[in-house]
Amino acid sequence: MSRVKRGVVTKKRHKRVLKRAKGFWGLRSRAFKKAYETLVRAMEFAFIGRKLKKRDFRALFISRISAACKKHDTSYSRFINSLNKLNIKLNRKMLSQLAIFEPKAFTQLVEMAKK
Repeated sequence: MSRVKRGVVTKKRHKRVLKRAKGFWGLRSRAFKKAYETLVRAMEFAFIGRKLKKRDFRALFISRISAACKKHDTSYSRFINSLNKLNIKLNRKMLSQLAIFEPKAFTQLVEMAKK
């Protein structure tokens, strides 16, 4: 049976990992084994972070809407409930954008919700 040399494939794999580990501290950017361990961990954190980002932004949108509602003497929960009853389907991102950049339009929405 012929001998299989895997040096080229291993070198390519190591280079790929070390390239992604660029900027890590110490041996974590230079030694393959340390770089690989750190990279796997970093990818886990990145995966979790992508999920947390959605949660964080939703909380930000809600706090912005709540602040805008307080200016119009209503609470966030009453405002959202009224919009749902009126069948106005605007997500929280768009409502917060309206509250910041189009305060007149947001005021009209609040007035509709109060009726």
